[in-house]
Amino acid sequence: MQQAVELLAVITSGVYGVMLAKRHHMDFVGVFSLALIVAFGGGTLRDLFLDRHPLFWIGRHHYTVIIFILALVTSVFPALPKSTEDFLHLPDSLGLGLFSVAGAIAALEAGTSLFIASLMGVITGTFGGVIGDIVCNKVPSLFRPAPLCATCSFSGCWLLFSLTALSVPESYAVPVAISSIVLFRLAAIRWNWQLPHDPVETDDGN
Repeated sequence: MQQAVELLAVITSGVYGVMLAKRHHMDFVGVFSLALIVAFGGGTLRDLFLDRHPLFWIGRHHYTVIIFILALVTSVFPALPKSTEDFLHLPDSLGLGLFSVAGAIAALEAGTSLFIASLMGVITGTFGGVIGDIVCNKVPSLFRPAPLCATCSFSGCWLLFSLTALSVPESYAVPVAISSIVLFRLAAIRWNWQLPHDPVETDDGN
């Protein structure tokens, strides 16, 4: 189950990375590099924190081939217009849900506590996008007022733990947890749900 979830996470996050790169008019090298970063960034940090070797995408080297093919196929397509930006939310949300749950499961298998596992799920699900934003010269949305993202991941991980504690079979618990994260994230984007934050001051002090 975990490997299937991880594979789907790589594909959806790779698609998001490709679309983001095309949105920024990158060439093939840029598209491939950004897709790799988005798809593998969070999981790589998780593996380093948990001292897991080899890194998940090195141990399953076909993941990089999948990203390469995605980048190669899409490199012949024209740059995406700004009007298509809303479509980025779907692969982004799917990748968040899939990678968050895969990361939490991997952390539990490494013997961590539930709280650490939930943090590893959040890191796995979000930090590929964080690094991708930095490469695109943007302040990561995770670190500024924006629709909920890490909160969606965190809550979904705890839903997974709760279902598991209630002896719900993994074949049900995992899809339910993933779906909750994806739907929560899409709803947060749709209705602009944000955590409380200080108002941004302008140059005139307002």
